[in-house]
Amino acid sequence: MAVLIQIANASKRYGEQVLLDGASAIISENVKVGFVGRNGAGKSTLLRIILGEEELDGGEVIKSSNLRVGYLRQHDPFQPGESALEFLMRDSGQPDWKCGEVAGQFELKGDYLNGPISRLSGGWQTRVKLAALLLHEPNLLLLDEPTNFLDLRTQILLEHFLTEFRAACLIVSHDRAFLGATCAHTLDLNRGKLTSYPGKIDAYLAFQEEKIAHDERSNAAIMAKRRHLEDFIARNKARASTAKLAQSKSKQLEKLELTEIESDLPTANIRAPKIEPRKGPALRCRNLSIGYPERLIASQIGLEIDHGSRAAIVGDNGQGKTTLLRTLVESLQPLEGEAKWGFGCKLGVYAQHVYTSLPENQTVLGYLQAHASRGKKDQEILDVAGAFLFRGSAVRKPVSVLSGGERARLCMATLLLGECNILVLDEPGNHLDVDTVEALAEALVEYEGTVIFTSHDRHFTRRVATCIVEVRDGRAINHSGSYDAYLEKVNAEIEAGERERASERSKTSPRTTAIATSSRVETDPRKELKNLERAIAQLDQRKKELTALCATEKDQEAQLSHQIELEEIAAKINAAENRWSQLFAELEGYA
Repeated sequence: MAVLIQIANASKRYGEQVLLDGASAIISENVKVGFVGRNGAGKSTLLRIILGEEELDGGEVIKSSNLRVGYLRQHDPFQPGESALEFLMRDSGQPDWKCGEVAGQFELKGDYLNGPISRLSGGWQTRVKLAALLLHEPNLLLLDEPTNFLDLRTQILLEHFLTEFRAACLIVSHDRAFLGATCAHTLDLNRGKLTSYPGKIDAYLAFQEEKIAHDERSNAAIMAKRRHLEDFIARNKARASTAKLAQSKSKQLEKLELTEIESDLPTANIRAPKIEPRKGPALRCRNLSIGYPERLIASQIGLEIDHGSRAAIVGDNGQGKTTLLRTLVESLQPLEGEAKWGFGCKLGVYAQHVYTSLPENQTVLGYLQAHASRGKKDQEILDVAGAFLFRGSAVRKPVSVLSGGERARLCMATLLLGECNILVLDEPGNHLDVDTVEALAEALVEYEGTVIFTSHDRHFTRRVATCIVEVRDGRAINHSGSYDAYLEKVNAEIEAGERERASERSKTSPRTTAIATSSRVETDPRKELKNLERAIAQLDQRKKELTALCATEKDQEAQLSHQIELEEIAAKINAAENRWSQLFAELEGYA
């Protein structure tokens, strides 16, 4: 298996912070690697070094001569007013039919493909970026937190794409379910060292736990042996008859070294607020309509969530999950109906992007003190700060220098300093590393209050949720069944769509092949011209049939399928007519 990239004895530091310290690793062709490590460990920095955007302080990155890197850009590379199709053609230099074909793998069709890209949600824009990557035919994909802000359906589409993608991938993600579904190998960056593991993320984490347990047993044995040797040396070094033996034992003692255990690194120890459990309904929604004065998002919502429940609000981006949460916490007024909380409910709210509005000039401790409930002692506040990894001098850090993950932890910490019996959390795991997300999940499972949350992290949602509320097609309803059952339903819908697209491609492929073959193989331009005319006539006939079907079809899904095929037919006719015009001009020139 050929090596695409070799990282050899790499070192990189920013001031006193060491990111890479003699780190080495190999990335081979066709291997998909999940890249993990704590926030701030240096994962994104290493990606930028591979891309040539930063330099190492020491060591080297050796790249294969045939390396073609595709990088999922976090910034928007789009121009004002352009459509997804126009961007794909501009970015890749490929013709419209090729761009449309690749875009179809990500369900980019109709207005999503031809309408202004600025109107697409972040998840749909990510689909456009992924299609652009594929058009460049890379043999190594670099993806930095690709699932952040992607809805479940887009995540699954991305998983299917990566599973079928026949090239190497290096994927930075805190989403264990996503890494487990896409990556057969794991790369860990910890304390400046890179550790390669030939297995999936769950197997690697289990291996790490076993390694730590083994090291702890080994250290306990070494400590016992040390005590035994120290006792022997103390009793025998003064006697002439045993002094030589005591000296030998001293040399043995010097060779006994304890193994540094990785669990000694600080780990978030999150504990949910202690509250008095309550019974009965915590929330009732009756004939609730949500949205904005100019746009209705969902209507006729009738929900009841009991105290002690952990309700996951699920659904695609743009369906209204955040709008529903904002309405429930009264930051947005309902358009109709009511959302009523039970008696004695005290709400704690964590909103998406809330960390971007933190006071920049305030310190971590100052912010926590300002938001702690009355009567909280400084030591209690420091304990909570420490649980979220703000220890020692870190509590005096100004907010302005905190990373995204640190800001997210700070906002979460303020909730635990209150006495809330209802927690409303919008994407609480974004910007948190794997260990902190796991600690948060454990805390919410032990919490005796009510939790209403959104999350695109399947591992987190599976751990926490006791009931599922789906927001879809202008409704919000309790989904009967577990989260796993909901995942199976979404997977089945996506697979059905993929089978339908494959069937459509097989139906149209003979015509496409005829056009492609005629343009590639024919040596007689007059014969190719006639073949093109025949193909255009066939396509035009099919276009008329589909137009008639669209006019009479009552079923919306069937009508959408006809519309998609119409667009594909139109693209093929356009390509064939362009080739016909070119050939006709050439023949006129010969005449």
